[in-house]
Amino acid sequence: MVRFGLLLSTVLALASLSGTAKAADMVRDYADPGVCADQRFLGKISHRFRHQVTHVPNLPDVDIVAFHDIHQHRYNQASEDWPIGRRYCGATVELSDGKSRSIWYLIEEGMGFASIGDNVEFCVSGFDRWNVYNGRCRVLR
Repeated sequence: MVRFGLLLSTVLALASLSGTAKAADMVRDYADPGVCADQRFLGKISHRFRHQVTHVPNLPDVDIVAFHDIHQHRYNQASEDWPIGRRYCGATVELSDGKSRSIWYLIEEGMGFASIGDNVEFCVSGFDRWNVYNGRCRVLR
């Protein structure tokens, strides 16, 4: 009886987490986006993307309006051999021109300014004009 109660409470807890799942979410089998969906990082990405399109020649003058399908696809936990924890995230961004693009980003734990906080690096598909993240944002995938 105790096991049934534990199973029932687990099922109810999982059902109450986040609304309905989309079919694509079920196929991808990604973990909860967790840190990848943190507004601190999404805001920083939006702000830095605005700076990028303003200062890099020949990029369209657009803003990120929304993030969709946020997911974490890899996590390298900090260890003795790998001192910096890294989360590799992906999403789809909706731009102010009405188009949607893939975005790939990396959250590095403890690598913020003066090693305080976390750092985020990102690449929006089609906006890496100087191939900083290799072709099609491959470095951050």
